[in-house]
Amino acid sequence: MDVGSFIFLGLLVVVAVYAITLYNNLVTLKHNVGKAWSNIDVLLKQRHDELPKLVETCKQYMGYEQETLERVMKARAAVSSAREAGNIGALGAAESQLRLGLGNLFAVAEAYPELKANESFQHLQARISGLENAIADRREFYNESVNVNNIRIEQFPDVIVARMFAFKAFELLEFSEEEKADVDMKTLFS
Repeated sequence: MDVGSFIFLGLLVVVAVYAITLYNNLVTLKHNVGKAWSNIDVLLKQRHDELPKLVETCKQYMGYEQETLERVMKARAAVSSAREAGNIGALGAAESQLRLGLGNLFAVAEAYPELKANESFQHLQARISGLENAIADRREFYNESVNVNNIRIEQFPDVIVARMFAFKAFELLEFSEEEKADVDMKTLFS
């Protein structure tokens, strides 16, 4: 073999190694998105299990606030349905309604001193609030993973490998404008 053949083979090996590296990096990004979603899913399931307990505790004290309790349970069902279907857009909308319903529930609970003093209610409120914070943190990580993946599959030369192996873009988990707006704490607790 002559020098030209060795150079050609060397370049071919370098290109193959580079393509393999790109492919492996894209696989890692895809699995990071899946892992980030799984982290959110676990928290959503935990909150899903806690909400009926909270509603039952509240029913004992808030008999005539049935509409507030029903909105929370309806939103809970919508979140569960969207989560199980893997519909990120519907999940974002359902999450917005659930968070609004929980905010209303906690605000209405302020008018019931016996409920606020109930140890079970306090525990559930703290647990659900903790889960909400964890979901927000995980949502941020998920969206960052999605963003990195989506950028990489559009950048050259990654786009060539991404198209060859059908890597896809993922949808960000976004909430409604109401959800992102600042909460007026005075109106909630007055």
